[in-house]
Amino acid sequence: MTEQRTDRTWKKASLLILGLILAVTGLALLIGGLRLLMLGGSLYFAPAGLALLASGVLTAMRKPAGAALYLATFVVTILWSLSTSAFALWPLISDLMAPAVLAVAVLLLLPAYKFAPGRSFKAPRIVAGVLALGIIATFAGAFQTQWIVKPQGTPDLAAGAGVSAPADEDWAVWGGNAEGTRFSSLTQLTPENVAQLEPAWTYRTGEIPVGGEGHITVPLQVDGMLYGCTHSSRLFAVDSETGEEIWTFDPEAEGNIFPRCRGVIYYDTNDDPAPSERNGDVAALDAGATCSRRIISSTVDARLLAVDAVTGEPCAEFGDNGIFDLRTGMGEIKTGYYFQTSSPTVGRGLIVIGGWVHDNAEVGEPSGVIRAFDARTSELVWAWDLGDPSITLLPPPGESYSRGTPNVWSTMSYDDTLGLVYLPVGNATPDFWGGHRSDAANEYSSSIVALNIETGREAWHFQTTHHDLWDYDVASQPVLYDAPDGNGGTIPAVYQPTKRGHIFALNRETGAPIVPVEERPVPTEGVESETYSPTQPYSGFPSFGTELLSENRMWGATLVDQLYCRIRFKGARYEGDFTPLTTDPTIIYPGWSGGMNWGSVSINEDLGIMTVNDIRLPIISRLIERETFDEMSESGETHGGAAPMAGTPYGLQQDRFMSPLGIPCQEPPFGTLSAVNLNTNEVLWSKPLGTIKDAGPLGIATGIEIPIGLPTLGGSVNTASGLVFMAGTQDYFIRALDVNTGEELWKGRLPVGGETTPMTYVSPESGRQFLVITVGGNRATPIRGDYIMAFALPE
Repeated sequence: MTEQRTDRTWKKASLLILGLILAVTGLALLIGGLRLLMLGGSLYFAPAGLALLASGVLTAMRKPAGAALYLATFVVTILWSLSTSAFALWPLISDLMAPAVLAVAVLLLLPAYKFAPGRSFKAPRIVAGVLALGIIATFAGAFQTQWIVKPQGTPDLAAGAGVSAPADEDWAVWGGNAEGTRFSSLTQLTPENVAQLEPAWTYRTGEIPVGGEGHITVPLQVDGMLYGCTHSSRLFAVDSETGEEIWTFDPEAEGNIFPRCRGVIYYDTNDDPAPSERNGDVAALDAGATCSRRIISSTVDARLLAVDAVTGEPCAEFGDNGIFDLRTGMGEIKTGYYFQTSSPTVGRGLIVIGGWVHDNAEVGEPSGVIRAFDARTSELVWAWDLGDPSITLLPPPGESYSRGTPNVWSTMSYDDTLGLVYLPVGNATPDFWGGHRSDAANEYSSSIVALNIETGREAWHFQTTHHDLWDYDVASQPVLYDAPDGNGGTIPAVYQPTKRGHIFALNRETGAPIVPVEERPVPTEGVESETYSPTQPYSGFPSFGTELLSENRMWGATLVDQLYCRIRFKGARYEGDFTPLTTDPTIIYPGWSGGMNWGSVSINEDLGIMTVNDIRLPIISRLIERETFDEMSESGETHGGAAPMAGTPYGLQQDRFMSPLGIPCQEPPFGTLSAVNLNTNEVLWSKPLGTIKDAGPLGIATGIEIPIGLPTLGGSVNTASGLVFMAGTQDYFIRALDVNTGEELWKGRLPVGGETTPMTYVSPESGRQFLVITVGGNRATPIRGDYIMAFALPE
């Protein structure tokens, strides 16, 4: 009797729990499904929710009909999923994994239902076993790379040519060379031995970033000394063999809201005389003299520094004892509204520099003027003010450079043969409303511009987004390469990656496309006070992450959060990648993170292969009428994604398009790494990059290395031995891949994320090749670091 009572109690309890799970899930699907139906969405969820709710109630009552109803619903769910997922793994996991687990539970608990005595449950157990094996196989499949494009056979490669010498034993320029190809001629590390890489040394700056701060510098290495900067603009030099600190210089910068320093300039006065030296205004410095070799950098409070590369002492002849105030001629600058975050560019003894402005704060922010300074003396040589081209040096007394013009916050590239510097131009502030913009701002926003480095006068410009209202400013460094022309010759090319996921391939002499660009009609129905471009340029070069969103591409860890994302998608405006913002929620995809961001792309110059990493994170935004926004702001109803856009008819509310679990609402991958054959302009391979080991729902690290593909911020490096090095993901790894196949050959564990670009060099002391990465954490977690880490083969 006791055993019978225990058996009945167990059956009641188990089915009560199972029934409760089914009923609660069903209720959520029913309520959400009805809402989705009202929005014109999928017919699946509401009926499925009703069936699950009924199944749950019946199961709690131990009625066999509950099991039958659930299993029938599960079969329908399988058919529905197969019809909408195209058999892709990640949609199938979202649609079927949780229902399959519940189906196994129902099948195994069938004896607990009130079936007639003597019924056999052998067949259901077999089915449950098969389902369990399917779940295990699917889970195991999630650990396998879900290739977007698999490498096929032997590609038709034809190398073009580098514009100048690539990086070799030294890494003396931020992008590897002035052209930004991030290509090293080194071959000590190879696909055969790279798996033996191990940590060699670690340098800690002593400055751990918090909040919006970023430790993301790409160090330089010259003659055994490695140079970099911290987010507070403090400069440092360490021994490139050991990581031992040699000197630091602290400019004591202050007053900023987005502090970071992506890199510094190494400048040798003997290799590249400045105009003041060529003109005889200053005497040439002997090799080895103080400041004959110097490190030049900007600060987060808009100053320009020059210090001796050997000692770190300020260069007395430069500005005021090594410091020049970049705020000169800029007019009013509110705290944090103008400073530099990226490495300046140097060529022909000129330092060419732009600046970052405070996005979406107000109209009339500081000018986006581009200036060139003498690298010896800091004397202003020229200025390019696109709002007033007549201003070629300082503005007239009492005036400033044109305010509110598009700025250049990212790193420029330089072709010394042509004498042209290439500018990745941003947007006029604010980004999401442009009714006030000047003709010049409309012409140059989100463009690439080529300027004569001697005079600062324009050679040509090409616009990547017309009347940009989506924050598609050009964030990536232009990449210069002599591309194969298909006839055994080459074309002088500049490749411009964009946040849109498109890469524009242009003749860098003329700005004319070398891969066709098509103007396509785009939506133009937005708010009455705005104007819209009727067409936008689309590049014929391979694009990444540009597939249109749809309700069926909404995703979640379970059907419930997938349904939430479907409801948000159907409740928002989305008409493609140029959907105009209105006062209704509007989806922007690709979002303002990219596509491609400041990490740009890299090119294996010997093979003619471009490596591209991207971000796939939609944004959901809406305009809020001025009076309403101001009232909401005063009462605290706005939150972190709000932007005032003062001086316009609207404020802005924007958020990443995420599920309640903190997972992007569209199906994976959320970041990829790809390779493009520059001979044929075809994708060689494309794969998700990054696992959920250090990320997961609600920001909780899963500890599981499932390569779902995470947003990648930073860039890659190619070597002549056929390797690609890449960090930049939200898991704490730096990786080495085969450039020909995309195969991962090695990954090194980092203490936190490395949201930047690696670099490589040979130490003159030991002759060993080192791989170095700044490790400062990533924006997805609050865990940060102050590390510079070096890897090398065992001695």
